[in-house]
Amino acid sequence: MFGRIYKGKRVLVTGHTGFKGSWLVFWLQRLGAEVCGYALPAPTEPSHWDLLKLDVRSELADIRDAQTLEKVFSVFQPEIVFHLAAQPLVRLSYRDPVGTWSTNIMGTLNVFEACRKTKSVRAVINITSDKCYENREWERGYNEDDAMGGHDPYSASKGCSELLTSSYRNSYFNNATFGLKHQTLLASCRAGNVIGGGDWAEDRLIPDMMRAVAVGKPVDIRNPRATRPWQHVLESLGGYLLVGQKLLEGRAECATGWNFGPAEDATLSVQEVAESIKRYWSRIDYRLAQVTDTPHEANLLKLDCTKARGLLGWSPVWNSDATFGKTVGWYREFYENGVLATESDLIEYMNKINFGDRKNG
Repeated sequence: MFGRIYKGKRVLVTGHTGFKGSWLVFWLQRLGAEVCGYALPAPTEPSHWDLLKLDVRSELADIRDAQTLEKVFSVFQPEIVFHLAAQPLVRLSYRDPVGTWSTNIMGTLNVFEACRKTKSVRAVINITSDKCYENREWERGYNEDDAMGGHDPYSASKGCSELLTSSYRNSYFNNATFGLKHQTLLASCRAGNVIGGGDWAEDRLIPDMMRAVAVGKPVDIRNPRATRPWQHVLESLGGYLLVGQKLLEGRAECATGWNFGPAEDATLSVQEVAESIKRYWSRIDYRLAQVTDTPHEANLLKLDCTKARGLLGWSPVWNSDATFGKTVGWYREFYENGVLATESDLIEYMNKINFGDRKNG
């Protein structure tokens, strides 16, 4: 898988204690990589990172601390960097705009500067969000050439992170001078609403529902008509790893922006998702909340992944039924049996790819 390119590679992952970061480190370790994580302590209790108990180097520090970050880079000498550290929540960004902007912009700037100063770095992937686009509530999916933007502080900060990425690519990691003036390729990746076992973040649909069912209470569903592209965490991570492979192979044409979203059947409303996942755990109970005084959140958002399908050969492995089934199954195993299904989910997903089965289901 991935041409065995990660085996023995020194990989630095920022945000490794978060939901997506912990899954990525778990996968990289299974691919034989030497991993170093850099992040604040796990943001939730419980946390997927703490439950995994992985034997990897873990540096607990703030991404805004440029001096500490550069020291870690200098000592570890990474060959590839996956930058996931961020303030990732829309509603929290309204309450803490300064923390959101400083983390998502200045933190990213610090990572790029550390990469620029570390000669061992050959590839950098900045993970942003589907919310980086100027959302005009279009029916069509946004493609990589659409304008960056954002209404709320989180979304706008991710749009700016994409502009920062483009600036550093043009100024310091220019594709046209790769191999002549520098040896580093820089890409960005944008994914839709990522779900899966081990996410306990606040104000997210699946974690809210799983916390509620664990204590036998119904959960209030806000914005039931809001439509999002829902995908399993392994789908987006597989895309990130594929881009990383291409960059490590010196494919300068792949140092650009990439969308990774689900199949069309997984672009569903919040209410449709709630109805779907209830089929996998009868104890789940919810009610549609009548909430009026809430901050603005987009109602319709889809991604166009034609570019990733055509140029990378990437496509979703699991359809919406499989995605919701795997996600609910993970939490059910955890709460009812105290078992982590992380490894079994990853093995099943990897086997689908290894066997060349690129069909949904």
